[in-house]
Order: sequence, then structure tokens, then C-alpha cells
Amino acid sequence: MLELAIGIILGCCALGAGTAMIAGVGPGIGEGNAVAKACEAIGRQPECKSQVTTTMLMGCAIAETTGLYALVIAILLIFVAPNMLVDVLLKSIG
Repeated sequence: MLELAIGIILGCCALGAGTAMIAGVGPGIGEGNAVAKACEAIGRQPECKSQVTTTMLMGCAIAETTGLYALVIAILLIFVAPNMLVDVLLKSIG
């Protein structure tokens, strides 16, 4: 019975980590769209290149933080959470 509970904990942590990494798709799509629109803007008005590039880089940096947060959560769910949850389970059993 204890092995089943530990298996469920490990499985749920792995599923949670995989689900968290789905958030990595959003920044990739968003940054791709931002770069595409910046290239269009620079193509239409080349004299605004520095302003468009600066704004695009700032937006991409902010969008990338979502993916980095998801990566941190996934790493915590894989390496830290299972040990903590198994310890709580073992303490509750006695």
C-alpha cells in the first residue's frame, strides 16, 4: 500500500511538471509574432529601427519570463516535491 502511495506521488509530480512545461509554448509563439511584426515595421519605416528593436527586445524578455517560471516549477516538481511529499506521507503513517 505504501508503494502505491509513493507511486501516485511520483506520477502526479511528473504530470504536474509536464503540464507546467506546456507554458513554454506560449512564449515561443508570442516572441515569434513579435519579431515578425517588428520586421514588418522596420521594413515599412527603416528610420524607426532602433525604437522598434528596443521595444521588441523588452517585450520578448518579459514574455520569456513566463517560460522560465514554468521551467523552475517543473524542476521543483521533479527534484524537490517528491522527496518532501514522501517525507510527509511517511511521517503521517508513523
